[in-house]
Amino acid sequence: MPRDHRPATSVRVLLAEDQGMLRGALALLLGMEPDIEVVAQVGTGDAIVQSALLSRPDVALLDIELPGISGLDAAALLRDEVPDCRVLILTTFGRPGYLRRAMEAGASGFLVKDGPVEELAAAIRRVLTGETVIDPALAAAALSAGPNPLTAREREVLNASVDGATVADIAARFRLSESTVRNYLSSAIGKTGTRNRTEAVRAARRQGWL
Repeated sequence: MPRDHRPATSVRVLLAEDQGMLRGALALLLGMEPDIEVVAQVGTGDAIVQSALLSRPDVALLDIELPGISGLDAAALLRDEVPDCRVLILTTFGRPGYLRRAMEAGASGFLVKDGPVEELAAAIRRVLTGETVIDPALAAAALSAGPNPLTAREREVLNASVDGATVADIAARFRLSESTVRNYLSSAIGKTGTRNRTEAVRAARRQGWL
């Protein structure tokens, strides 16, 4: 529908998705809704806040795994920098830990990408009215999975070890002693029930704890 035919109360949406084809398709489909207008599109997490400050969306529709900062980190930044903007997480990865982290970051909703666009459009409208919209199956899984057992520092250290960084490298990065880093890694390995940090990273990611 042409923009001048839209109602005066159109919902302004920012769309963050790193896959260009999917981003364009979502923007096109949402733009066909008479009361929704996609006012900004970005492909990296680092661009989300600046774009939101410029376009002033009512709702930010964010993927989680983006180049730069994640959609979850961006959600927390939006809460502080653009508090009037509601955040709706839309991801392929329906992991219980991701849901908990999204809610902690101030997100108003969490949906997986396999639903119809009509449900997504309805969710956008609902979060704008103050509702919290969560995929029912994921909500049940999150309740049964329990909270993230890893501390913030354990997550940082575990994340830092992903690319083959040594204990010395991690210690220098966070200005910690090597023995402290080993303790954090050992604790994370124990909490994930794994044998080494590589397995710990894999298990933590599978649960959405990283």
